Amino acid sequence: MLATKLRSNFTKTEESNNHADNRLLAALSHKDFRLLLPDIELVALPLNKILYRCGDIIRYVYFPVDSVVSLLSEVEEDRSTLEVGVVGNEGMTGIAVFLGVKKSRNQMIVQGAGTALRMKAADLRKHVNGGGRLQFLLQLYTHALMTQISQSAACNRYHLVEARLARWLLATRDRLDSNEFRQTQEFLSNMLGVRREMVNKAAGTLQKQGLITYTRGVLTILDNAGLEAASCDCYRSIKEEYDNFLN
Repeated sequence: MLATKLRSNFTKTEESNNHADNRLLAALSHKDFRLLLPDIELVALPLNKILYRCGDIIRYVYFPVDSVVSLLSEVEEDRSTLEVGVVGNEGMTGIAVFLGVKKSRNQMIVQGAGTALRMKAADLRKHVNGGGRLQFLLQLYTHALMTQISQSAACNRYHLVEARLARWLLATRDRLDSNEFRQTQEFLSNMLGVRREMVNKAAGTLQKQGLITYTRGVLTILDNAGLEAASCDCYRSIKEEYDNFLN
């Protein structure tokens, strides 16, 4: 049903520039996007769904529409995880497929429920093997994702938890296009690589400043400008990188 809806909506809005709600795909021409239509389908991504585990063969790639996916690095000793990247409507999961790699070296989990455009890995290879606009956009996206991962690594090492939490909240807000989302302390602990007590303390600090509320697992941003001021420069650096390539 979702796949039929996707094709129907494209037919109705064919003359619009917003022929795809994923920003990366929206940068394609109508002609190029039309070539992808037989091989993509709109699917639902429920919260906490694991798309790939470390070592899994990547059978599908996902272009998020209104969902957010976390890229997690796993520590084998205690199976704990740390978020090293996030993918929303600016990009694609499974970028390793584009680089010629079949297996995922990270875990990818849905941190914001919604929908995504799904394509078989084999079909993605088919569409990029001949070059063209999609290949070019994925090259730029790969660079932007590498920038995000390296900046996040430095951020996790050197910046205060409060600033890192503010950065994470802003990045999630941008991709979900919402100031309210549901997250548990345990999930935030995995995202930031700190104990739950530190997440609670950092959220409490931001709440006392009137920037957010955090009640019963629901996070609400009250002051976007104030939260940006509380965040480290990593948020702006990463956002600027994505905006430059998409514009």
